[in-house]
Amino acid sequence: MGTIIAIGAGIAVLGGLGAGIGIGIATGKASEAVARQPEAEGKISKTLILGCALAEATAIYGFVIALMIIIMLK
Repeated sequence: MGTIIAIGAGIAVLGGLGAGIGIGIATGKASEAVARQPEAEGKISKTLILGCALAEATAIYGFVIALMIIIMLK
């Protein structure tokens, strides 16, 4: 039973991988956009921060679910 719990928690944490890749791509694209249009830096930064927060929330949800799997099923 312990092995199944560990596998389930590991799969739940994989959401952090997707969030990390997404934030990296978004930051790269925002850097390119600021380089092309420096006058739009404020709008680009606001959108980037909002997008990063949403992506990071997804990673945190996966982490919380993994903890719940470990604690509840033990």
